[in-house]
Amino acid sequence: MHTLAEKLTAFERLLKIMDELREQCPWDRKQTLESLRHLTIEETYELADAILENDLDELKGEIGDIMLHMVFYSKIASEQGAFDVADVLNHLCEKLIRRHPHIYGDTKAEDEATVKANWEKIKLQEGKKSVLQGVPKSLPALVKAYRIQEKAKQVGFEWEERQAVFAKVKEELAELEAEVENNEQDKIEEEFGDLLFSMINYARFLKVDPELALERCNRKFIKRFQYIEEQANKPLDEMSLSEMDALWNEAKTK
Repeated sequence: MHTLAEKLTAFERLLKIMDELREQCPWDRKQTLESLRHLTIEETYELADAILENDLDELKGEIGDIMLHMVFYSKIASEQGAFDVADVLNHLCEKLIRRHPHIYGDTKAEDEATVKANWEKIKLQEGKKSVLQGVPKSLPALVKAYRIQEKAKQVGFEWEERQAVFAKVKEELAELEAEVENNEQDKIEEEFGDLLFSMINYARFLKVDPELALERCNRKFIKRFQYIEEQANKPLDEMSLSEMDALWNEAKTK
């Protein structure tokens, strides 16, 4: 691994290249905070894919792409006279120190749960009006639900027992079934959302990441469905469901 001096030199090199690109490259010179936004979101998903696939070589490249975007945003902001990368890093360092009083102060925190609870309390002291304020509005709904529940937990708004959470899941399923019978689409959607929210809550109690669990299911479905496509001796739309189901069961053994 590199020394601290070598790491600082590498970061300085990146900053220098960013300055040169912003000055000399037509594409880089044209970019704005808004134009980079969707690219950053795409890069974040590529980073997430590399993590799920445990591809460390790919991960290295994706971390670099994200880091480039952070430097890019800072460069644009500095041109507008708002702040530069040093302001960003110093602000981050000050926040980390302030939110870790068990390291940089006299507060005691012997476990992860206490650290998380202290973190949320400090955020409220910093002027946050709600513990849920830090959950991005544009997060995918499944991930957002998980984060909302995690943050509410830090201030004690949490079920005490796993069995009670599962009972809530069954209650929400019954309510959904009742609305399906009533055939009121708006109510069906509402109850379906309640059921999903309770399932995500139950996943937390099982120590399961629902996003990862669902993605694992997605990949399994893709693998099995593609097996059907590969083994089929005629177009799928000409096959009966029982024929496809037979190949599906074969795929489950592979």
